[in-house]
Amino acid sequence: MSEERGGSPRRVGGLVDELLRACGLLEGVQRASVLNDWADRVGPQIAQVATPVGFERGTLFVEVRSSAWLMELRMMERRILERLNAGRSRSGGFEKIVFRLAASAQR
Repeated sequence: MSEERGGSPRRVGGLVDELLRACGLLEGVQRASVLNDWADRVGPQIAQVATPVGFERGTLFVEVRSSAWLMELRMMERRILERLNAGRSRSGGFEKIVFRLAASAQR
C-alpha cells in the first residue's frame, strides 16, 4: 500500500487502475486479460479448439481448429460473451466475437 501526504493508505491496485484510466489504457488492459483467462472462462473443451488471437476495441478475434467447431461457436457467441464479460466493467468487456478458421485447419 502507498500513503498519500496527509491522507490514509491506499491500495496500489487502485492507484494503478487510476493511472491506466488517466492514460486511456485501462479498457485495453482489462480486455487483454482474456488471453490468460480464456480457458477458465470458456472451459477446457472450447479452449482446446479455439484460441483468442487479438482484439480491437470491443471485438475479440478467435481462431478455431475446424469448420464444425467454427459453426458451433458462432451459435454459442452470446453465451461465451456472457462468460468473458462476467465481473468486468462494461467498458472493459467485449461486444462481439469474430470466429475464423485457423490457417492450419485450411490445408
